[in-house]
Amino acid sequence: MPRLAAASLAGTAIEFYDFFVYGTAAALVLGPLFFPTFSPVAGTLAAFGTFGVGFVARPLGSVLFGHFGDRRGRRPVLVVSLLLTGASTVAVGCVPSYDSIGVAAPVLLLVLRFLQGLGLGGEWGGAVLLTVEHAPAGRRALWASFPQVGPALGFLLANGVMLALSAALPEAEFASWGWRVPFWAAGVLALAGLWLRSSLVESPRFLEIDDHARVPLVEVVRHHGRLVLLTAGALAVGYAVFYAVTTWSLAYATERLGVSRTVMLLCVMGAVVVKGALTPLAALFGDRYGRRPMCLTGCAACVLWMLPMVALLATGEPLLMFLAILGALLAFVIMFAVIAAYLPELYEPRVRCTGAAVGYNLGGVLGGALTPIVATALAEHGGRVPWGVGVYLTGIALVSLVCFALLPETRPVPVPAVEPVRG
Repeated sequence: MPRLAAASLAGTAIEFYDFFVYGTAAALVLGPLFFPTFSPVAGTLAAFGTFGVGFVARPLGSVLFGHFGDRRGRRPVLVVSLLLTGASTVAVGCVPSYDSIGVAAPVLLLVLRFLQGLGLGGEWGGAVLLTVEHAPAGRRALWASFPQVGPALGFLLANGVMLALSAALPEAEFASWGWRVPFWAAGVLALAGLWLRSSLVESPRFLEIDDHARVPLVEVVRHHGRLVLLTAGALAVGYAVFYAVTTWSLAYATERLGVSRTVMLLCVMGAVVVKGALTPLAALFGDRYGRRPMCLTGCAACVLWMLPMVALLATGEPLLMFLAILGALLAFVIMFAVIAAYLPELYEPRVRCTGAAVGYNLGGVLGGALTPIVATALAEHGGRVPWGVGVYLTGIALVSLVCFALLPETRPVPVPAVEPVRG
């Protein structure tokens, strides 16, 4: 299990590095480079629009890779999805700016972002199921939490590279070529991930299935449609909160409040470090007390924290901004630490790769695709404190709370010890 968990963690870290490095670049430099004819705010909105395309592609990737994951196995999905995401990320770093090739530049950016999302849509289901289906029932949430640590590591790596280059290079050089280096580095990381995954064995639970679904998506829609919609709605708040604090807040703080790019990246990265470290601990509580209570608790914390969060962000004070982001990510981790075990347990094994991944990534569309765009627009038309952003996030959290309340518990019931016969 440690070896399998480490390989899954490394793979998700690499793929989410690819996904996050685009989000950071969208917040910091892509607007002026690829949409120079727009105003600064409109350019940022357009850049976030290409960012959102990746989320739209993720459910499609879930359907495509989930089909093969349920028909051919979890392991092949991990290899192909990693190659697709890595190659498209490297290509983003090679796209000329608008000044060089005109409108073709943002069009290429859009296509490559779509391919990124397609690959990531397959990654999560394969990595999580391979871990979950090997894990012992009583520690399933704990072992499944390690792939969930991968996004935090990917985010730290993506932002760390961006931060180092931003600090080391003059503004003109960073805008000219420095921002491209993290995208090129994705190629090396993808090769490392393929090497780590080369020794993984197929899920024993998959090998036990005698009757594989002919068209998994059809079965999921026919027999689990309500469950997919509920899980998507439940997970929307996690995506909305995470991308509000890690993507929108970067643009808001640097453009509206005049906070240093370096300071803001450090605030976000510090909070993500805490989030990643606490993920296995929160998963242990999920094994002990159940998946659903953890999700309800984290979602309720989001409802209560969103308005204080935007008020703290609006101060422009680094410590208060860090506390705002940290509070949001702590609420997030209470929910998402157990999601990797919770979602697969909700679906029968023969359609589990498709059902769990589609529900997970539809939540990304509902919560992650539009949040940076909506939040930027609301903040632009509000006062110094973007209360509209807080209300928007609180509304999403309330919807997710209702969805979590309608989902069942799945934690395996411990088998009681048999008393020895006496006499």
